[in-house]
Order: sequence, then structure tokens, then C-alpha cells
Amino acid sequence: MTLKTPGIHHVTSIVGEPQRNIDFYTNLLGLRLLKVTVNFDRPATYHLYFGSFTGSPGTILTTFPWPGDRSGTIGAGQVTATSFAIPEGATRFWIDRLTQHGVDVSKPERRFEDEVITFTDPDGLLNELVSRPGATSAATWPGESVPHEFATTGFAGVTLTSTAPERTAEVLTDLLGFTLIGESDRLHRYVADRDAPGAVVDIVADPEGARGSEGPGTVHHVAWRTRDDAEQAEWRKLLIDAGLKVTEVRDRSYFKSIYFQEPGGVLFEIATDPPGFTLDEPLDALATGLRLPPWYEDRRGKIEPGLQPIHLPNGRSLP
Repeated sequence: MTLKTPGIHHVTSIVGEPQRNIDFYTNLLGLRLLKVTVNFDRPATYHLYFGSFTGSPGTILTTFPWPGDRSGTIGAGQVTATSFAIPEGATRFWIDRLTQHGVDVSKPERRFEDEVITFTDPDGLLNELVSRPGATSAATWPGESVPHEFATTGFAGVTLTSTAPERTAEVLTDLLGFTLIGESDRLHRYVADRDAPGAVVDIVADPEGARGSEGPGTVHHVAWRTRDDAEQAEWRKLLIDAGLKVTEVRDRSYFKSIYFQEPGGVLFEIATDPPGFTLDEPLDALATGLRLPPWYEDRRGKIEPGLQPIHLPNGRSLP
């Protein structure tokens, strides 16, 4: 069997204040807060997860809130835009909604068959809302803050700004299973599975551009989907055989992960679909408290007091 990812599993960004991050993506963009845990590699800080009601792969935005850290810079070697899909005909609603909340939003532009508007979040992350022909509204769910006929339906895709665009394209097509479907003066478009959320990747060539720097306001990595642990092991072997430096498998509780940097500088992850966010909380009670992986539970008494206080959408305060 030839390995092929369906598309994005999740996108992880670095932000500043956790409360501001929660409020923007839940109250304004209408995502569900799925999980509140800590950064497994930096447990003195939060790791927040947002997405659809069930947290299905292809809808998951995760953030590392690092309050007080120096802001990063967006540039070459990064995911430079994260695109959310919206139903066809929803663009006007979102322009009005963002504007009413004091968010500067671009005029609609055509990008291949899409209608796109762009805006930045409070930390400077560049986001897009993408309407495609045939796109439909999301299913309703309890507590949604955006009318379901206009709500985001998951990721549309990401934009990669590459210092080595030809080699980035080779990784996408020769290893991950993407297909080139369009070209313009400024970008090349690739697609994985046309029926999956987050299946589109745009590559912007910038071989002489300034490299981006890590910090709040930048995307840390993009993760691609894989079916299960066995398939992930196949991916790891394939990538190593192709000459890429790949990490060991890392347990992220809600999925397993491997990481590698593609030749254009962007950090890629391959993450398993299971076990998902109901591993330690029921579906109707996700993000109702601070969840720690088993290996940090004996440190809860030290970790919690060091976390910045936040208010959850359910009215509870943490820590």
C-alpha cells in the first residue's frame, strides 16, 4: 500500500496571553475549547486545543501560550498563514463580525476557485477564512457562539513559505502524497484528499527571504494525519529512508507524534488520528479542567500554582 496522508491533523502556534487566546478563538471564531493541559516539553506553560465539537482531525488548532516571551517574526521556513474553511456565501457575515469586534480584515480576493479574507489574531498570527464552491455549513453543537450556517468547518489548508520550494514540493508530492493542482505568480497549490478537511497546501517561494523566528505570533508546526500507530511506523521508516532526520515516536496522550524538518525549513509532524480527546474526559465535558498526562500527575501540586489563572468557557477558573 502506498502511504498518503489525507491532510492536516492539527496546526500548532505560539501565542502570548492564554486568556486572550481562549477568548478570541472560542468567542469570536466559534471554535470549541477541547482540552486544557500543559506543554509536555515545557510543563510550566499551558497547551490549549481548539476545534470542532468532537475535535476531529483536520479541525484542531493547538496553541502554546508563552506569556512574557519575546514575539517571534513571521518569515521564510514557516507556516505563514492558517486557513479555516467557511460555507459558501458566509464571507460577508465574517467581514461584518470581525469588523464589529475591532479586527482589521481584508477585502475578499480570489485565489484559484476560492474566496479568501485575511486577518490577524491578537498575537499577530495570520489567519484566513476560505469559502469554496460546494462548501456546506457545520453541524450544530451545544454552546456554539457562531450561527451554524456560517461557522467554520475545519481547516481549508496552510501556506508554507519555503527557502527551498522545489525540495518542499518534493516532500509533499513524493513522500506525503500531495498532487500539484494549480500555479500562480506567487504560489503553487497542492492537494492531498479533496474530500478531507485541511487537504490544501500553498507553497510561496522565498529562497532569499529573512527566516522567521520562533515566538508568540508564529506557527510552531503543522501536523499531517496518519491512521494509527502501525501506519505511523511505516511513515517513520519511509522518511528516514528518504534521508530526513525524524524523531522517535512521542506520546502526546491524544495522539502519537513524530517530527521532522522539511528542506524548506518548516517543522512537520505526523500524528495519529486516535485515541482522541475523549481519552480522559467525556465528549460533553471536554476542557472542564486541567488534564495532565499520567507522567506529570505526581507533579500536579507543583505545576498548577505556576500556571497563569484563566477562565474557561464553562465558567470554571483554573488553576
